[in-house]
Amino acid sequence: MNAELPPVAPDVVAAAVESLTSRLRKKLDAAIEGYAALPVGTEGAVRRVRCGEDAEVVLTPGPSGTVTDAGQAVCSCLLAPRCLHRAAVLGACPVADAETLVETETGAATDADADADNANANANANANANANANAGNAVAEGAVPVSSESVVPPAEGDPSSGRAESEPSPPTEAQIAAARGLWTAAAAVLGAGVPAAGAVPQAELLRAAHTARLAGLHRAEAAALRVVRGLRGARARHDGHRLADLVAALSELLLTSGLLARAEPDGSLLGTARRAYRPGGSLRVRGVCREPVLSATGYGGVVTHVVGDDGRWFSVADVKPGGVARARGAGTATVMIGSGGLDHAQLARGGLLIAGATLSPEGRLGAGKGVRATPVAGLPWASGPLGALFARPLEEIVAERLGGAPGVDPERAEQRARELVGCDLVVAGTADGQLIAREIRAGRPDDEGVLIRLAPANGHPDLAHTANFRQLAARPGLRLRVIGRLEPERAATLRPLAVAPVPDTVATLRLPAGWGGHADLGYDRLEGAHFPPSEELPAVTALTEPPPDPLAEAPLWRLRRLVEVAVSGGRRAAAEPARDGDRGGAGAALRRGGFRTAADLATGLAAEADRRSRDVFGRTGEADPDAYARAWLAAAVYLTGAERALIQATWRPRPATDARPTAEPVR
Repeated sequence: MNAELPPVAPDVVAAAVESLTSRLRKKLDAAIEGYAALPVGTEGAVRRVRCGEDAEVVLTPGPSGTVTDAGQAVCSCLLAPRCLHRAAVLGACPVADAETLVETETGAATDADADADNANANANANANANANANAGNAVAEGAVPVSSESVVPPAEGDPSSGRAESEPSPPTEAQIAAARGLWTAAAAVLGAGVPAAGAVPQAELLRAAHTARLAGLHRAEAAALRVVRGLRGARARHDGHRLADLVAALSELLLTSGLLARAEPDGSLLGTARRAYRPGGSLRVRGVCREPVLSATGYGGVVTHVVGDDGRWFSVADVKPGGVARARGAGTATVMIGSGGLDHAQLARGGLLIAGATLSPEGRLGAGKGVRATPVAGLPWASGPLGALFARPLEEIVAERLGGAPGVDPERAEQRARELVGCDLVVAGTADGQLIAREIRAGRPDDEGVLIRLAPANGHPDLAHTANFRQLAARPGLRLRVIGRLEPERAATLRPLAVAPVPDTVATLRLPAGWGGHADLGYDRLEGAHFPPSEELPAVTALTEPPPDPLAEAPLWRLRRLVEVAVSGGRRAAAEPARDGDRGGAGAALRRGGFRTAADLATGLAAEADRRSRDVFGRTGEADPDAYARAWLAAAVYLTGAERALIQATWRPRPATDARPTAEPVR
C-alpha cells in the first residue's frame, strides 16, 4: 500500500478487479507492487499517479477523504474504466474503515472530532505494538477442548426453528446468505495462504465484506477488512505486520461467519454500526496519568487518561507526525478541549468539567465546536473513583478482563483488556534482566502475593520509562501504587504507566508536591531524592530466576506453529506433517505434555489438509475447502483458549513454599 493515496471503499476495489479480464487479473499483483512505489502528485485533495506515457490515474476523494464511488477514480487510457492501471492503483490504496463509510453515509463528524479520532487511532496502534497485543483474539473460557464438529460451516437449508419468543431472533435470510459468502471467501484465502492470496482473492473478500455491511453484519465486515489489511501487510513484508494478528483476524472471521451461516440467534455476532463520536452530555473527569505515544510510522504525541465520577475511563489524545521529539513535547502541550486552559501535564494532575462532551465508543473525548470545558481540582489516587481500583485483587481483575468464550466480539474484548488496572506492589528484584514485583494484598503475607513481571510501556531511550525502571530495580523492598495495563499474551506481565506512594508506609516513594501525588513513568524522571533511604527498605528474598512461565514451558507452540504455517504457507504447507508421518514428533510431544486434544486437532488438521478426493478413474479431484476451514478453525479456537487459560493461571497467588528456590534476604 501507498500511504500517500486516499483510502478506498471495499466495493470500489472489488468492482475494479471484477471488471478485468482473466489475462489482466494475472498481471494485477505485479502491477500493484509497481504502482505502489510510484510518486503521487497532489493537487489539494486530488491524487494523481502517472502509470505510463499515456495513462494517468486520478483519484478525487469525497469530503470524508475516502474514495467511495467508482466515478472518483478515473484513468486516461483507452481501456478505462476496465483497465489494469485503475485497478492496480485502487489496489495500492488503503482500505477504508467501516466507521468512515458509516460517517460518509450518515453525515461526517466535526473536523475536530475527526482529527482527534485519527490521532487516537494512531495512539491505539502504537499501544498495541508496544504491548504486542493481539487485537483479534477470540478467547475460550479455560482450556475447554473444542472438536472440529463444534464449528458448523455454512450449510444449505432453512434456519433452525422452534425457538422461544423470548430468545433473540435468528439472522435474516439476507444475513445468512452474506455470512455464507464471507465463509466461502475466507476459506478460499485460508486454503491459498499468504503467497497465493493476491489481489483477486482479496477483492472477493472485499466484495463479501461489502455485502455483509449492507446486510447489517458489521462485526464480520470489520473482521474481513482486518484480514485484507493483514494479507497486504504480510505480502509487502511491512515492519508492523504480525502473523499472529492475521491468524486471529481470520479465526474471528471464520468463527463469526460460520455461526451466522447456521442462523445462530446471538445479537453480538451482528455487531453495531456506530459513528466515531456521539454526544456525551456533561462530564466531570479527573486526571490519572499521561502516556507517551510513539508509532513506527513517524507519529508521536501523548494520551492522557482520565476517569469520571462514576468510574468510567476516558482519554484525551494529541498525536501528530513528529516522532519521539513530538512525543516528549506533547506531554506539556495544550489540551484542545473547550477553552484550552490546561496542558496535558496539568490535566493528568487536575480535572475538567465538560459541557456538551462528544465521545467515541472507546471513550475518547472529542474537541468539537460545541464542547466547553472548565478546569477543576484533581483528586489523589486513594480517594474518589480511583480508590476502589486498588481494593480488588489482580486475580479477580484478570479473570474478568481475560475471561470469555469463543464468539466474544474481539474489539470489545480488546478494549476491556486494555482498560487500566491499579494495584499495590513491592519490588522483589530482577531476574534475567526482568523487573519482578509482588502484589501486596490485605490479610496476606507479602511473600504469598503474585509475582509479576513489570515491562516498560515504551522502551525508546529518549523516553523516561527505561531510566525509571533502573531506579526501581535498584531498590528491592520498595512499595509502589501502580496504574498500568495488563499484557494479555504474556505470563503475569504488567506495563506500568504511572506510580504513586503507598499510603501508611515509609518504604515508598517521596514525590514532590508539584507532581500531584504520582509520577508519569514516560515523562517524570525519578531520582534518588524521590526514594526512602536504603535502611528504611525492608529486607526481601533475592530472586535467582524469574517466576515460572507455563505458556513458554508448554508444548503448545507446536500447535501454534502449525496453525500459523497454514496461514502463511497455505494448505500444502499444513499438510507436510501428514505426508512425512509426523517425523517432527509434534503430536507425541503434545501428548506427553498432557495436551491430548491439541495433539488430536493437530493430527486432524494435517490429515484434512492432505486429503484429496478421487473420481472413479483414480484422478485427484478438488479438495473440500469447508472441511479444511473447519479443522483449522477448531485448532485455532482451542489454541487461543488454552493459551489464555495458562496465562490466567500465572495471576493466581502461590504459597511461598511453592516458589522457586531463592537465596538469602537482601536490602
